[in-house]
Amino acid sequence: MSDIVLGISIVSFIIWLYLLALRGQFWRTDQQLPQGENKNASVCVVIPARNEADMLPMTLRSLLTQEFSGALTIFLVDDHSTDGTAEIARSIAQTFDSDRVRVISAAPLPAGWTGKLWALEQGIQQAMELTPDYILLTDADIQHDPENVKNLVSWAIEDDRELVSLMVRLRCVSFWEKLLIPAFVFFFAKLYPFRWSNDPTRSLAAAAGGCSLIRSEALERIGGMNAIRQALIDDCALADAIKASGTRRIWLGLTRSTLSLRRYDSLDTIWQMVARTAYTQLNYSPILLVGAVLGMFVVYLAPIVVMNWVGLLTYGLMSIAYFPIVRFYRVPVGYALCLPAIAFLYLLMTIDSALKYWQGEGGAWKGRTY
Repeated sequence: MSDIVLGISIVSFIIWLYLLALRGQFWRTDQQLPQGENKNASVCVVIPARNEADMLPMTLRSLLTQEFSGALTIFLVDDHSTDGTAEIARSIAQTFDSDRVRVISAAPLPAGWTGKLWALEQGIQQAMELTPDYILLTDADIQHDPENVKNLVSWAIEDDRELVSLMVRLRCVSFWEKLLIPAFVFFFAKLYPFRWSNDPTRSLAAAAGGCSLIRSEALERIGGMNAIRQALIDDCALADAIKASGTRRIWLGLTRSTLSLRRYDSLDTIWQMVARTAYTQLNYSPILLVGAVLGMFVVYLAPIVVMNWVGLLTYGLMSIAYFPIVRFYRVPVGYALCLPAIAFLYLLMTIDSALKYWQGEGGAWKGRTY
């Protein structure tokens, strides 16, 4: 038995050596959007909004006050809201005496589409009539830095990128947010190392749906949202479609100044957010689920369970890898030591995601189940 325990410890240690040295430096936080200059370009912003009346006074205003010298038109697609989302959007536009905001009432959801992608498709169709240089897809809970659009466009032009996407800074205020949100970004980066996604020579592609600037011709080339109309992890599906079809030049990075205002004050809210798509990430495969459970145990839990010198050394490597994202989110450094417990919670969320799928509940979001 002692030989088996030692063997598991050594395997976990080797895995962490590989992750730190050979997994695209995923643990680093250096892929960040640089400061740019105003460019002569036109941008249409498309926002799918379903019951977002409480967010728009902050998020829509942030788009109307952009320090961007090019043409900027906003298409907000009201996805059958029941809280007055459309009226709030029109009121904000009137406050700014702005004709740049166009509110669209979404058509009924057709079969084979997710609600968000159907809303995006309708907004994109109308935006394309203006023949913009770029389409900015963003969520209704995103508060944009005043220079965000300028910086996105500048980087897309200067670095010749067909897609520039930001993993916006997620809200990290409550205890559960501080415990679990940095890890959400950490795990995403481990699955999709930003450096590899940004490398045209690699096939791996990733994006963050909350803020993605896309060259219009690239969006037309893939056939718009119709190409990914059933995807629940739509951002990475979109990045993959664009990278596979064109110049392969896409970019994903972090930002400190463009924020998601979505609140995750309780364990349940984060649990539902993760469980909605975790099993989708495993392609709904029971075999991959078993592999994920075993993998999570060996990688994150075994170093603590076995508690030998190899395990302690591995635990140290794990904490070192997690520290940069903890520092990026400015939470107490002690949270860097909590990764095994955090991983255990995420493992339970993944298992719950599979159970929901097997029970026919699928991914639930704002009254819809997929």
